[in-house]
Amino acid sequence: MSKKAIKENSHTNEPKFTGVAPSQNLSGFDIKTSYGPEDIAGLDYAKDLGDPGQYPYVRGIHPDMYRGRLWTIRQLGSLGSPTQANERIRQLIQMGATGISICLDMPTIMGRDSDDPLCRGEVGSCCGVAIDTVQDMRNLLDGIPLESISVNFVSNSQSSVILAMFCAVAEDRGIPLQSLTGTMQNDVLKEYQAQKSYYFPPRPSLRLTMDTITFCARHLPRFNPISISGYHIASAGANPVQELAFTLANGLTYVEEGVKAGLSVDEFAPRLSFFFKTHNDLFENVAKYRAARRIWARKMKEQFGAKNPRSCLFRVHTQTSGSSLTAQQMLNNVIRTTVQALAAVLAGTQSLHTNSYDEAFSVPTPRSEKIALRTQQVIAFESGAALTADPLGGSYYVEALTDQMETECYRYFKLIEDFGGVVPAIEKGFFQREISDSAFKYQRSIETKERIIVGLNEFVEDEETEIELRENDPQFESQKIAALKEFKKNRNQQQTEARLDEIRRVCRTQENVMPTITEAVKIGATLGECIGAMRQEFGEYCEQVVF
Repeated sequence: MSKKAIKENSHTNEPKFTGVAPSQNLSGFDIKTSYGPEDIAGLDYAKDLGDPGQYPYVRGIHPDMYRGRLWTIRQLGSLGSPTQANERIRQLIQMGATGISICLDMPTIMGRDSDDPLCRGEVGSCCGVAIDTVQDMRNLLDGIPLESISVNFVSNSQSSVILAMFCAVAEDRGIPLQSLTGTMQNDVLKEYQAQKSYYFPPRPSLRLTMDTITFCARHLPRFNPISISGYHIASAGANPVQELAFTLANGLTYVEEGVKAGLSVDEFAPRLSFFFKTHNDLFENVAKYRAARRIWARKMKEQFGAKNPRSCLFRVHTQTSGSSLTAQQMLNNVIRTTVQALAAVLAGTQSLHTNSYDEAFSVPTPRSEKIALRTQQVIAFESGAALTADPLGGSYYVEALTDQMETECYRYFKLIEDFGGVVPAIEKGFFQREISDSAFKYQRSIETKERIIVGLNEFVEDEETEIELRENDPQFESQKIAALKEFKKNRNQQQTEARLDEIRRVCRTQENVMPTITEAVKIGATLGECIGAMRQEFGEYCEQVVF
């Protein structure tokens, strides 16, 4: 660890803060001074709300919510080398984490191996762990009880290869695939809308996602093959109602594709999951989740004819808002994260990751990650928020806001439908324009002080803050490359090439690619080689520029 002193700037530009709270929430809804019975006069309890655990699940997907079982306390468990990440995972489990999130380094995210010349200086840096081979996956998960710990892989365009390695490791250890629990993010549609770590054009990418969903439905029944992500859409600048609408539109697209692929909706929909972000407006976040549950339940039942009640459940993992955390007065971020985490619990999340207060400067340090974990535990065991399901249900404000969220969401559905669906809307730049416009409006509201960020544009101070930084081992990259070269030297090159040729062949057919990739990584094919073989068949995507 190293330490660095940061001097904060107290000089702000006009206009001055008026001391008046904004009259609009982040979605741009005009908020009334007070709400009453007239604002929910048309609400039918049985039809529009239902009890917790009952259709349309607005009040939560379980009758007893957290009285029966707390949400999964899921913290980040991956940085640097697979062995270092393994040590971190073990520490988090000892501190009380019940699920782990595996983030990947940038070369892995972009589908390239550590020895790729384009990856120089990025291996194991910044955001996650370097995974090139099945041996890396073995080292990452060594000694982790995969039968009882839920593993979340934050992977997208490379998900087919990461999932294949995960399955190969489980088989090595004699663990039945049917017993594995966890989640693969695997949401490629939002990559084109927001995160931008795609390789192939949208349609082949969607095919790969559907191959993984089909494979999991038939072989990993307890594993969520996709976490349809609003988090990255929101982090790119979308407001909460856009996050809601675009995420659900993507989810409905995956359902449509699954049905087209020959799956019955009840065969795969019960394992679809979602990933939302909580920002600073507590009530807006609660309304967003409640609206999401109602919309999803009704769509699944009325549009797709789902018979299994589990197909109608909007199951969601939440992460607090990393993009809302400030470098200025960074201990304020502990408060922000607490409010955001509380909103997620009040909203009925199934899983929660709390960001660390120092993330504006560094990946989490041991001290900051422990505070983030303890934040969840204090909410769980001390706040009283877990005692009853949907504690804000019946609030005139929350119910009216839930209805407004739903109405605006359907308006966006109509706009997307007019483009011909999500993929044509991506290809025509609709989502990119909407998100960039929203990001611009939000930034302007901070610059004009329509929206106050404490310590950033008001209540600023002259101070020096000493921060602790988590730094990478400067020798790691060269060591990782050397280990990869040794791995390649010791494998059967002829068999590896044959497996890569088989991946190319399958990509030219309608066959499910997952069994072929699994056999390839077992024999020694690397992640970069598997992705490279698919690149040769699918090509690479260059998006339409949006100004």
